[in-house]
Formats: sequence, C-alpha cells, structure tokens
Amino acid sequence: MSSTATANNSSGPVLDWAAGHGPVTGALSATTGAFAVATTGAATGMPPGWALAVGAAGAIGHTVAGLRVRNAGRTLATRAASWLIGAGWTTWAITHGPLTWAALGSLATIGVGIGAAARSTALYEEAREEEAIAAQQRQIARELSAERRAIAAEWVERIQRICNITVRVLAVEKWQTGAGYSLDLEPQGGITYDRIAQYSVALSADAKLPHGCTATASPGIHQGRTILDVTTVNVLKEDCFYPDDYGPLSVLTGIPWGVRTNADIVNAYLREQCALVVGPTGSGKTNMVHTILAGFARAQDALTWVIDLNAGSAGLPWVLPALNGEIEREDDQPVRPGIDWLAASHEEAMVMLDTALAIGLHRKKAYQGLLAKKNTDLLPISPDIPQILLVIDEGAEILTSTDRQMKQLAAKILEVIRMLRAMGIRTILTALGATGSVLGNLMIRREAKVRVALTGGETEGMDLGKMFPGRRGLRVDQAPYKGSGFMGTPESPAALFKAWRILPNQIRDIVAATSTRHPTLDAVSGSAAGDAYAQRWDAERIAWMRDAHPVEQLPPSLAKDAGRHPSIGGGLNLRALRDQGAYEEEADQLAKRFMREIDERFGTTPEPARDNEPSDDVPGLNLSALRGEREQGPAWLPTALDAIKAMGAEGMKPSAVADLVGKDRKTVRAALQAAVERGQLVYRDNGPHSVYLHPDHA
Repeated sequence: MSSTATANNSSGPVLDWAAGHGPVTGALSATTGAFAVATTGAATGMPPGWALAVGAAGAIGHTVAGLRVRNAGRTLATRAASWLIGAGWTTWAITHGPLTWAALGSLATIGVGIGAAARSTALYEEAREEEAIAAQQRQIARELSAERRAIAAEWVERIQRICNITVRVLAVEKWQTGAGYSLDLEPQGGITYDRIAQYSVALSADAKLPHGCTATASPGIHQGRTILDVTTVNVLKEDCFYPDDYGPLSVLTGIPWGVRTNADIVNAYLREQCALVVGPTGSGKTNMVHTILAGFARAQDALTWVIDLNAGSAGLPWVLPALNGEIEREDDQPVRPGIDWLAASHEEAMVMLDTALAIGLHRKKAYQGLLAKKNTDLLPISPDIPQILLVIDEGAEILTSTDRQMKQLAAKILEVIRMLRAMGIRTILTALGATGSVLGNLMIRREAKVRVALTGGETEGMDLGKMFPGRRGLRVDQAPYKGSGFMGTPESPAALFKAWRILPNQIRDIVAATSTRHPTLDAVSGSAAGDAYAQRWDAERIAWMRDAHPVEQLPPSLAKDAGRHPSIGGGLNLRALRDQGAYEEEADQLAKRFMREIDERFGTTPEPARDNEPSDDVPGLNLSALRGEREQGPAWLPTALDAIKAMGAEGMKPSAVADLVGKDRKTVRAALQAAVERGQLVYRDNGPHSVYLHPDHA
C-alpha cells in the first residue's frame, strides 16, 4: 500500500517508510542501532571485533556510493567517520557493558555530533547543487545573450546598409513558438517606424527569410521606438484549426478571428467599430465568415443577423441543424439556431434592415434614462441589452452596385452604419477584393476600422495600400496560402495573420454548445421590432431554407406530385409548406380517393380542415404557423394529459411521456409544447429536471 493510501485510510500520524533520513532521524537510527547491537552482543558474548568490522564495511560502502553521486569530500568524510565512531563505541560497549552511565552518555554525545554533522553536510550539498544549477543557467544565459547580441549586431548593420538609418537595439525577444523573434529598436535622429517599414521587403530579402516570412516594423512603446518582428518559420502554410474551447465571449473584450505569425491571437473589438473582410474566390473568405459567426455565437451579449443574397449559404449551416432537429441536448430542450436571423432575399433583407433601424432609433429614445444613470453616451451592452451584429456577405458589392434594388439595400446599410453606433448595432461587410470602388465610400473607410484582407496569392483587385493606408511593406506574395492574409485593427496594426479553419462538424458542436448562451432581444427593442422580428422563423418566412429542389426544377414525372409529397426534394414534412391548392386542381378521381382516405381515417367527413394533419411519426417543428391547425393535438395526447394529471405536482418528463405513448422524444416534445401554448399543460423549466404539469397542479 502506498503512503498516500495509508494517509487516506488512517486517522493517526502519517509515516512515509520510503522517505530518507534527515539529520535527527539519522542520528536516532544510528545511536539506537548501535545500542541494540551492543546490548545484544554483551548479553550473548559476541566478539567485539565483529562490530568494528561491520562499521568499517559501512564506511567503505558509503564512501563508494558518495563518489558515484559526486558528493563533496566533507560529506564523504562525515559519513565514514559516523560509521567508524559508531562501530568503535559498539565495540567498546560490548567489552565493558552498554548499560553504564559512561556508555549511555557517550552514546548520546555521539548521536548529537552525528546529527549536527549531517545537518552541516546537507546544507553544504544543497548549496553546491544550487550553485551548480545557477552556473548552468549562467552558461545558458551567456550563450543566449551571445546569440541575441549577434542577432542585434546583424540587424543594426542591415538597417544601416539598406535603410541608411542608425538604430540601437534595446532588446531581442524570441517567440515561444520558435517561429521568429522581435527586436526593440530605437532609431536615431528622430526617425519613426514607418521609415523602416517601407523597406520591409528589402530587409526580408537581405535576411534571406523563407517565403511567407517577413520583417515587419510597427510602433513601439512610444514614438521614438520601433518593434521589428522577424518571422523565420512559415506558419501560414499549414491549416490552423479553430480551437476546441467554445467558452463564453463578449463583444466588450474582443472576438478572436485568427492568429499572428508569432501565434498571438488577434481579436476584433466591434462595440464601436464596423468590419470589412475582403478576399477573392478561393482565398478562404467563406471559412472566415464562419469563423466570425462562431465567435459571435459564443458571445453572451450579441445577436447575429446575417444577410446573404447568395441563397443564404453563409448562414444555413448555423440554422438548418437546429431547425431540422438534428441536434439534441441532454436536457431534451430545443436547440436554438446559431444565428438570430437569416435573410437570403432582397425583401427579407429590407425587412431586417428596417427592423435594425427601428430598434436603433427606439433605443435612442427609450434608454435616455439609462444613459444618464451610467453617465455615458454609449448604450451599455450586456446580456440584457445585447448588441446586434449584421454580417452582410458581399455587402461591399451591394454598396457599389448600380441595380435599383441593390441601391435601396445600400442606402439602408449606410444608414445603419451612420446612425446606430452608439446604440449597439454594427455591421461586418465582406467583399471580393480591395478595390477603389469598394473602398471609395467614405463611410466604409471611416467606420470599418477592423479590416481583413485574405489574399490567397491573388494580386488582381488586392490593393493593400488602399486597404491599410499608411501601412507600408505589405505585399500579396507574403501570404499566398488559403486562409492567410493581413488583419489590422485600431489596437493592432495590419500584419500577417492566419484565419482559423473551421469544419462543418465544429459548426454543429458550437451551435449545440452555445444554444443556451444566446441572449434574447430586450423588451424595448422587441417592441420596436414588432412582428417582423417575432415571426422571423415562421414557416412561410423560412420555406426557402427547406426547398432544396423547387418544383420547377424537378423532372416532369415528379413535379406534378411535389406539392402533395413534400419529401420530394428534401425538407421537413410541414403542412404549412405544402401546396394546398394542388388538391383542388386534381381530377375527380384523385378527389374521390382523397375523400375516401379521410373517411377511412376519421370515419366521417364533416371536418375537412383535419385532412392534412401530419402523422404523429412525421417529424416537424413547433412553428407558430402550424399551431392554429393543431388545436386538438395528436391522438395519443389525451392519454398523456391524463397521465400527467395523475402525477400531480411532480409532473412528467418528456422522456417518460415518450415511453408511455411509444413515440420519439422530438414528436412528444413538440406536441406537449403546443399543449402548453393552448393552456392544457404548464412547463416547469428546471434544466435536466424540467417537467410538464397539469394546470390543476401547477
């Protein structure tokens, strides 16, 4: 049994039998051992010379062992003397008797002497060991210092030769990743960092840095200092996957978007700033959008609205898994989409932008008291009053389009950017290139201070000088890999960075992990948003998400039946999405067949409104568009209601009801939630222990 187990299983003192002797225990062990041997030897008539022989052997053995571990000479001498003195006393005590006062007093004196000597040698050995470690560290420091001095001298000469600038190197810091180092420079003669930055390419070439590595100058601790970051290992070439940590974030503390070449995470602070992300086809811009949405999903004080006129492809991976019920939580609660609103058409985008303007303008009036109380002109963002972040894919192209509808959207977007900064509504625009037409708008240049240029090696339409004005030495060929480029913020000057690679399964994991973290729109904003916001997930508003294969795109043999069979072409089996008019246009034979099926199911035909009620086993969403048509609920619901009522105040979990009626949990949960909205049941939310109660026992 180990000493740890002994300590856990005993309430008495803990004895570690594997521990070595200290000065006190060693002296006690030596004296008591000598006394025991002397007493036994005197009583049995043992020859006294045996004790002396054993002591000599012990002295020789400890000396050999000490030499192997390189103990000091005084340590060897002390241990050998202890053995010989103890053996001498034992020999004398066996001859003259160990039970005399002289024998006992001399033994005690020997024990004290052995303890003091052991303590002295232990301190000496510790001092020797510390000195050896310190000497080793000094050697390492001398070697490192020599290497740093060589690096400093090399760059002083290089900058003098290429830039014609005299600099003094104050420090050289190697990056922990081993991918490069930074030099703290002090240019002489009032030279600023930008003079060195314009020679970045020449300095990199002269240093013979690998492709994808740069020597980039940035501001130092004050205007007379410069930081020169030198990358020696190309870290942009390999994929950098999104971290597995899906912990909470805040727009107030920054949202991580990627990493620098020195592995430092670069954050985007979007409480007051808008953002612009440009990248040509194949540069990783879509992946970057998903990375941005992942950070927003993790934020506890932000709601994400997405406009993507390209069939909503940027937002669908964050919506469909939740709406289709493909993700389930352990507490059986429905999973919320990873974004709060998705628009894929001009009409829905106009509704979204009008809603954002209405919310922002109403916040300006309704929160005057809060602003005065907090003594600020910026609305205090929190989970109770969340920030709204509009991600507009290829939004910069919308601003430059000459199409009439696009001009209407552009006017709304610019109005949101111009008016709603203080009220916590900001935009993130993407574009296919950093061109004059995209960056020609003053509003974009002034408000979008967080900028990302994913180059992917593309030179056409990537004017980094316009994208990052005042930042010299940036070249497209420095970041030729997908997902690599340049990112600049007011807090971090533009420099090379690598966007995280996020995989589809990670998107699903983030949606599930952050479902309970999304805030809800505050009551003040909700009153201004009205039905346009409250009904954003209604069936008719999201029908386009399910209609993967429209009727007109189906083969003629299937197109005529697509209205009756919503499973054709994918999507959910939702009655609100079915083509009800197709039944009225069918031939008489189909009408007779249809009525016969109703008779077989219900036994009568006085209630045609229930003919299309979906089967209990057909999965479907508990959408508001369907509630009015399911007033009676499925056939098994009365049985479930009676069972829940019989349970009294204890209630029943959805899983127990599912086992009772023999249905899957998703179907049961949707029907019970509909019963709650009709007032037939009451839902008690208690995390994993949530239950449904009858109103009589609520």
